[in-house]
Parts: sequence; structure tokens; C-alpha cells
Amino acid sequence: MSRPNILITGGAGYIGSVLVQKLMESKKVWSLASFRNINPEGSTKGPENPGFFSWSKVTVYDNLMYKQTPLTNYCYKDDFEFIKGDVRYREKLLPLIKEADIIIPLAAIVGFPACERDKLLAEQINYEHVKFIVENMTPGTKLVYPNTNSGYGIGEGDTFCTEETPLNPISHYGITKCKAEKEVLKVGGVSLRLATVFGVSPRMRLDLLVNDFTYKAHHDGYIVLFEKDFKRNYIHVQDVALTFIRAMIDYKQMSGEAYNVGRTDSNLSKLELAEKIKEQIPKFSIQWDEIATDPDKRDYIVSNEKLESLTPPWRPHYSLESGISELLKSFSIFDNTLTTYTNL
Repeated sequence: MSRPNILITGGAGYIGSVLVQKLMESKKVWSLASFRNINPEGSTKGPENPGFFSWSKVTVYDNLMYKQTPLTNYCYKDDFEFIKGDVRYREKLLPLIKEADIIIPLAAIVGFPACERDKLLAEQINYEHVKFIVENMTPGTKLVYPNTNSGYGIGEGDTFCTEETPLNPISHYGITKCKAEKEVLKVGGVSLRLATVFGVSPRMRLDLLVNDFTYKAHHDGYIVLFEKDFKRNYIHVQDVALTFIRAMIDYKQMSGEAYNVGRTDSNLSKLELAEKIKEQIPKFSIQWDEIATDPDKRDYIVSNEKLESLTPPWRPHYSLESGISELLKSFSIFDNTLTTYTNL
């Protein structure tokens, strides 16, 4: 494929705005041969640069439901196009699907509370929009889909969830995302089962677990944990964007498969996460309630070995500790505007 057109639905969101930033600021992204030398800034190290995967245009289709405007700085570029629209408007979306060589369907109602609040909307956006893309894309189109590893639901103690572990979503969010993954894998697409994402994005979210806990430590100075021993895996939003690019570059090797995307060293309980934050904010008071329950019952640890075993190997660049530090630097920008930066 020469100079493909890339379509990203929901591309102005938390993950999408970082992914678009990486694509637009790199223009030529990395060939598989040079990927082993990738650095977090998106360039290659060393004198050798053996060819590029080059794209023609990035089209973002987004309804801007959270009033965000993170992509305006690319509007002067001829190879960037923004189209405001809802993915339920099929007549508007269809020609974009037909023109695309690579599709990344990021548009979603994200998270347990938002999906419980409007289950029909979640079904339409999280599942039906992906199914529509699958049924109407041109043969040979590459499809890279973001699932959530919350589809594993409740794990079994210290047993790692792998891609072979049966999916057992316990929320409407997880159910809709896992249904869409089945459609993607049927046609040979790639599904990235994302760990809980953290870090700063042009379309900021402070309701994600790491971001939320860090904000509470900074702003309130204390936290009360419910079900403090429940575990999850974590991954920085910059590493998520790089993994989407990796899947586009290395589509042939990854096609038809699901991959867990998280940091192997970051399978942590809520209490362990809070203690990591306390290392950088010593006055942070951590308390817990042994009686109250969390309506989000996810509790699992995840293996990322399948992704790490690709050739060349996949590795994350951003640690949990560096993400906490980055968040703390950003809060002077976001203080007193919490409701603006949430999906709740």
C-alpha cells in the first residue's frame, strides 16, 4: 500500500488527540525495519533509516461531545481533515469508510458510569458503529481497534489474564467493546486490549484511575479507597498511541489477533497505586473503607507477553512514576476545572 489515507473516528478524544499529534508531527512514521530504534519523540536513532511507511492524509471524524478543541493546530495542514459528525450518521460516515485505507475506530462511550447512564447510546457507538465499518470497508483495508482489558472482568487471584483467557465483561461498557472486537477479528483486524490508560493528553481526562488518584493527592491531600485490593494493569497514553502506529506498520504480523497492551511492571492494586503516588507527595493521606463497595468490580492482573514477543520486540517507554510526575506538572493548568475534563 502506498501513501494510505487514515480515518480515525473519535480522533479528538483522550487517546485520539495524542495519536493524531504523533502522526502529524512525524508525517513519515516508522518502517518495521527501523521500529526497533524508535524513541518516545517519534524519531529514529542512528544513521540508518531503511525506508518509511508514509501516509497521505489523516481524517478525523468526531462529534466533539465534550466541547474539546485539541486539533485546531493542524487545520493549516493540507494532509489533515476534520469532519464534525456523529458515527450514528451513517450517510455521512460511509464515504469516509470507503476512501480509507486504514481505519481506527476510537469513537466510544468510555467507562462504566457513562455506559450505565445510557446503555442504548453505548450500544450504538461502541458496537454498532464498529460493525458498520466492518460491513462497509473496502477489501484490504487495515482495521486497528481499541478494546479494553476490562473485558476480563474478575480474574482468578494471581493468575495472569492472557489473550487466551475467556472474556467475561461485567459492565455494559465491557460487553459492548468485546462484541465489537469479535466483528473486527472476523475480518482479520487487530484488537488492542488496552490497560487502564494514564497521562496528559490535549483532550485531558481526570476521571481515569491514575489521573484521578493523582489529582486527589495534589488537590485534596487525601483519598478514601473502596475495595483497595482490586487490581488492574496500566499504560501511558503516549505508549498507547505508539502501539497503534506499530499495529499499522506491522499489520501483516499482527492481523487477526488481539493483544494486551499494558506495562508488565504495573499490575497494581488501588492501594499500591496510591502508595506509588505518595512517594511523590509524602503528605498524601491514604485511607480505606472496608464496608463500602465500588460498583466497578474489575479485578485482574494481565500478561503483556504476546505483544512483547513481537519481532522486533514491543516495549513501553513511559513508566507509571514518570506519568505521575507529568500529571503533577500539568495540574496548574487543570486546577478548578475538574468537570471540564471528565467523561462522567
